[in-house]
Amino acid sequence: MNINTALEALGVRDDTLTQAERIALDRDGFLPLPGILTEQQLAAIRTRLDELLAQEGDQAGKEVHQEAGTERLSDLVNKGQIFEICFTHPRILAAIAHVLRGDFKLSSLNARSALPGQGLQALHADWGQAVDAGEYVVCNSIWLLDDFTESNGATRVIPGSQRSGALPRDVMADPRAAHPDEIKLLAPAGTVVVFNSHTWHGGTVNSSERRRRALHSYFCRRDQPQQLDQRAYIRPETSARLDAAARYILDV
Repeated sequence: MNINTALEALGVRDDTLTQAERIALDRDGFLPLPGILTEQQLAAIRTRLDELLAQEGDQAGKEVHQEAGTERLSDLVNKGQIFEICFTHPRILAAIAHVLRGDFKLSSLNARSALPGQGLQALHADWGQAVDAGEYVVCNSIWLLDDFTESNGATRVIPGSQRSGALPRDVMADPRAAHPDEIKLLAPAGTVVVFNSHTWHGGTVNSSERRRRALHSYFCRRDQPQQLDQRAYIRPETSARLDAAARYILDV
């Protein structure tokens, strides 16, 4: 199997994204895809995340990353069939393939919830060095489990910054400060925002009274190490339920 046959098996076609969507993703560095998750799926995912947080306690997220002011969970590939959609949905895979030129695998599948009064991140890219426009290595997707609003810690992005050939820390005195070109990704729960991970972005302060929940399905080129080594972590029962195309996307 190769990436083309895997994508075809998972329902990705030439017209899975419209030309307008491809143009917007190239121009802005991000693309909101509304209505990917149903209300029933949202409820099931929220319930499962609460179960996992209760089970894992202070160990939650340790497979990849823990962050003050947030609830983090990692290795979700192995923690419920409900999360399988995050690396098999054809619309998301088509967008990832567009950014990474059809050469990718899942890097990690995590959850991040910004707690009330918390969640601010410095503007950053998800790659340690600047790259030339078009030479992209990583691409992410944010699965909105709550509405992203002006006040609850929605992710901010700098449109077009993926083409800048620079990182925020190289050109900003304080990457935690507001940027004149920033916008917030405001959208209802059930939306998935695919974004080129070289686009400058960061969480904002959740000034609401409730946590703001999201999943992050993160992809990298196949020649790069994964954020979480899927082969090392894959459980026999997970591998057994997945088809060959899904396992190819995981590189297991």
